[in-house]
Amino acid sequence: MTVPAHTETLASALGQLLLRKKLTITTAESCTGGGIAYALTAIPGSSAYLDRSFITYSNKAKQQLLSVKSATLLQFGAVSEETVAEMASGAAAAAAADCAIAVSGIAGPDGGSATKPVGTVCLGFYLQGKVATVRILLHGDRSAVRQQSIDFALQQMIQLLTAQIDSTTV
Repeated sequence: MTVPAHTETLASALGQLLLRKKLTITTAESCTGGGIAYALTAIPGSSAYLDRSFITYSNKAKQQLLSVKSATLLQFGAVSEETVAEMASGAAAAAAADCAIAVSGIAGPDGGSATKPVGTVCLGFYLQGKVATVRILLHGDRSAVRQQSIDFALQQMIQLLTAQIDSTTV
């Protein structure tokens, strides 16, 4: 299995930012099945900033490994900004990491609904005690939705770290 060149470029850029800031990262992944962590670990030296990550495909795994509340899952569902916020915070705590990326979505071809169609992906980003979330709608087959999710997650974390760097150096 190989990492697409553009994904590897993003993972490398994220790794350089993490090294520059002396930060660690973890991932909590559902629909991407570890793809973000795979991209990060494709970069030589990634053990300096990635110690562990979590594939929590089931609700039970999200609860047991990431401390996602059952009430959150019942009220909002696994594919929700509320759930990925708890996934990101829980992963950061479980891995003792400074940063975390969490993702949960409906990659298809089945599983969509009127309110959450196939391609709906929620992402959570934990950065030193603060959490940001986003819900996006992606298009394409299962593989395309998963790959777009991975790239989007890496891009967003780069933007968050860059904004943090810019605000601390001004």
